[in-house]
Amino acid sequence: MGGTNAVDDATKKAGYRLVGDVDFEEAKGVASKITPVPGGVGPMTIAMLLSNTLDGFSRQLAQQCQ
Repeated sequence: MGGTNAVDDATKKAGYRLVGDVDFEEAKGVASKITPVPGGVGPMTIAMLLSNTLDGFSRQLAQQCQ
């Protein structure tokens, strides 16, 4: 259904930008909430994904230490 890809972009410091490749028409039938994102994945999305990953790791670690 989708994923994330790096696309060359000389205007970016890294030389590329991340873009999603979700089939919007297919995904809207199974996703409870979805919006198209022009320009791909933004810095807020990346920050929240990292934050959620760290939260999950912290919870897992706390459970193992009990």
